[in-house]
Amino acid sequence: MKKTILLTLTAMLLTVQFTFADGTKEVKIKTSAICEMCKARIERNLGLSKGVKESTLDLNNKVVTVKYNPDKTTPEAIKATIRNTGYDADEQPASQKAHDKLPECCRKTAAAH
Repeated sequence: MKKTILLTLTAMLLTVQFTFADGTKEVKIKTSAICEMCKARIERNLGLSKGVKESTLDLNNKVVTVKYNPDKTTPEAIKATIRNTGYDADEQPASQKAHDKLPECCRKTAAAH
């Protein structure tokens, strides 16, 4: 029971949005990334997304922090980009087609390296 409550609170905190003075917002999204190749792939695809100003994936906790313009994109669109890159985004599973295109070492079943 305590573990369920803790997981729920953690998930809620990860999706909390912060607003900066210039109107930029920030969202934190848990991913299924494993390695530096995953990090580069996610950050590159988010960087190509409309409205995303900056993204940084911390591989230690598998959380990507995204700064974005809320007039041009939403947390849901950001999560869709991550899922369409082949990785889970919070509780939403990766696109199976995109996941299957990842190198073997970057798939969910691969060991951390």
